[in-house]
Amino acid sequence: MLPRPFNEDHHAFRAAFRKFVEKEAVPHIERWREQGIVDREMYTKAGEQGFLMLWPDEKYGGAGLEDFRYEQIAIEEVWYSLAGDWFASLHSRLVGPYFKHFGNEEQRQRFLPKCVSGETILAIGMTEPDAGSDLAGMRTTAKDMGDYWLLNGAKTYISNGILADVVVVAAKTDPENNRHAMGLFLVERGMPGFERGRQLKKMGHMAQDTAELFFNNVKVPKANVLGDPTKGFQYMMQGLAEERLLAGCEFISAAHKAFDITVDFVRQRKAFGKRVADFQNTQFKLAEMRTELDVAQVYLDQCVAAHNEGKLTAVDAAKLKLFISELQGRVVDECLQLHGGAGFMDEYPISRLYRDARITRIYGGTSEIMKLIISRDVLSDRFKLFVDRE
Repeated sequence: MLPRPFNEDHHAFRAAFRKFVEKEAVPHIERWREQGIVDREMYTKAGEQGFLMLWPDEKYGGAGLEDFRYEQIAIEEVWYSLAGDWFASLHSRLVGPYFKHFGNEEQRQRFLPKCVSGETILAIGMTEPDAGSDLAGMRTTAKDMGDYWLLNGAKTYISNGILADVVVVAAKTDPENNRHAMGLFLVERGMPGFERGRQLKKMGHMAQDTAELFFNNVKVPKANVLGDPTKGFQYMMQGLAEERLLAGCEFISAAHKAFDITVDFVRQRKAFGKRVADFQNTQFKLAEMRTELDVAQVYLDQCVAAHNEGKLTAVDAAKLKLFISELQGRVVDECLQLHGGAGFMDEYPISRLYRDARITRIYGGTSEIMKLIISRDVLSDRFKLFVDRE
């Protein structure tokens, strides 16, 4: 594999974070999966060590590490260790930046310090029972009542839905005249009318709390609105490139793990008197997967570099999310096949990796939506040929 673009500071951070994950996450994974939720203390422990919300300035309690590669390293370590049910990146880098980009200084002072420390856990409420990828189809509304906004509606499949203390809720603010007019509202734990429904049972990510949320005449103070209450749709669109970059980092790390444990398995497993690794079919399958993973990793690392420079486009992020989620699906399937019957047993990590991987082609934008985004660019007047021959 080609050298990765990390410096000495990155390597030092990786070593410290890996040690933290091995001590505070790995020993508890099975218990978390059995109880269906990660211990809340995992966030405060990470906060105490400075491993949450790396980007905020020191005045908010953060380390001021804007370089996305630090988040990339944290994701790689969590997902490779099979602790990906702890959705720290959702808290730290998917939801948290909404305060930076669209909040005001009062909101940042009020919320960020406790988000950095892990005392306040974040979630975002976009998806509804009848509106997933089509955000414009959401039915949750917020009505301006003068001194406050009156929020009504429901959200589903919300990650961190049980643990969250603050949920960034998307709601339509002018549904009769403009279906894209939306606001982002900071709904806090304990607000009257804010209720949590079922913690949803899932195929994979058993320890990640996913829930239904209900808003019945919730009075949201004007001070809890992020930015312009009519531009929430545009705000969410701005964050999608980074969300898909985060997803790419997660998915490829899990795919690398599946590959590595499979290499170890076929070296030891015997069939017909020889190692499974000695069959040409096994060797060719491993060669194909290793090549695809290495090529995908280079593209992902380039996307991180572009993002650090403020140049990652929504289209390039869609390509990344599409390719790596589909690649992960192929890799875990091939790896499970090479495990034979053992791969179907829950005691083998590949079984869990296989189940967890199925959602990756859906959340963060389905593969079909990614193809739509890419094809629109290809057919637009902006599209440039690989080599301009004019």
